[in-house]
Amino acid sequence: MKKLLSLLLSLSFLFCLSACSLQSSQKRYTNSFIDLFDTVSSVTAYDSSEHSFNEHYSQFYNELKAYAQLYDIYEDYDGVVNLKYINENAAKAPVEVDKRIMELLLFGKEVYEISEGRVNICMGSVLSVWHIERENGIENPGSASLPDMELLKEKAEHTDIDKLILDEENMTVYFADAEMQLDAGAIAKGYAAEKISEYIVQNKIWTSVVISLGGNVKTIGFKNDDGNTPFVIGIENPKNNTDYIAKINASAQDTVVTSGDYQRYYTVDGVNYCHIINPKTLMPADFMSSVSVVSKNSAYADMLSTALFNMRIEDGLNLVNGMSDTEAMWVDKNGEITYSDNFKNYAVK
Repeated sequence: MKKLLSLLLSLSFLFCLSACSLQSSQKRYTNSFIDLFDTVSSVTAYDSSEHSFNEHYSQFYNELKAYAQLYDIYEDYDGVVNLKYINENAAKAPVEVDKRIMELLLFGKEVYEISEGRVNICMGSVLSVWHIERENGIENPGSASLPDMELLKEKAEHTDIDKLILDEENMTVYFADAEMQLDAGAIAKGYAAEKISEYIVQNKIWTSVVISLGGNVKTIGFKNDDGNTPFVIGIENPKNNTDYIAKINASAQDTVVTSGDYQRYYTVDGVNYCHIINPKTLMPADFMSSVSVVSKNSAYADMLSTALFNMRIEDGLNLVNGMSDTEAMWVDKNGEITYSDNFKNYAVK
């Protein structure tokens, strides 16, 4: 959390660069929060006054809060049928869900195909085993241990996404496997960031804004609402969280998403194990330290950063270089950096 707070403050500084020298009726305001999506988040927007910003922020926050509660697998909320409720009840009978849940799960099925199974929202049974061990390892470092591989293999038998039955007509979710569990952590923040940006535009809340949900950054418009100056987004150095390994010019719906092994991990026998689990090995991915994706769509960028983290760089390069409006940067375990063909077009010169 301290690392994320440090990053948040640094991002805030980057967004502010040169803004004071620009004359505009709009002023820059920032608010941050740590109670949604289990991460440090912020919104930085240009508005006509502090009062106006606070009113708009309240609209923004309440809408984002609804997504956070719906996609939560750990907590219950009065009157909310969320992923936790679905996990507890969908094997008994079809569960009627909110449209925003159905859309997320349909997207989850789509990205499973795109990622060739590297991003699987039905990995909850496996991820819950890792979550328990990680929480214990963080709270009790002396007794930190890895999950039993036989248990992981047993749980992996219940991750078949074809057994997630989605009925769009009746808006219901059903598990054809009684031990299946959903975990949308690989896509939920990016998907919510994309949806909240659409909400902001459609409701004319702000025209110049940067949203940061942990490692997911989404822009709307341009800095200072001037129609020309991009925001500057810093990508943290995974080996030194006080430094940036790159700075990206981003504006007009650009998104920057980073997946890394340096923020959520625990240590067993001197080895760090991150929270991103490779569905093929059932172990934390160990190809690299971080992957950053620049794209127009935060939902796809979030998915892709996880998929690329679970791939060899050579395979990831072939994938990204064949995609339009999408670039990526890899930092391997030795700190060596690899860029997709046109990534440097976004880099601050």
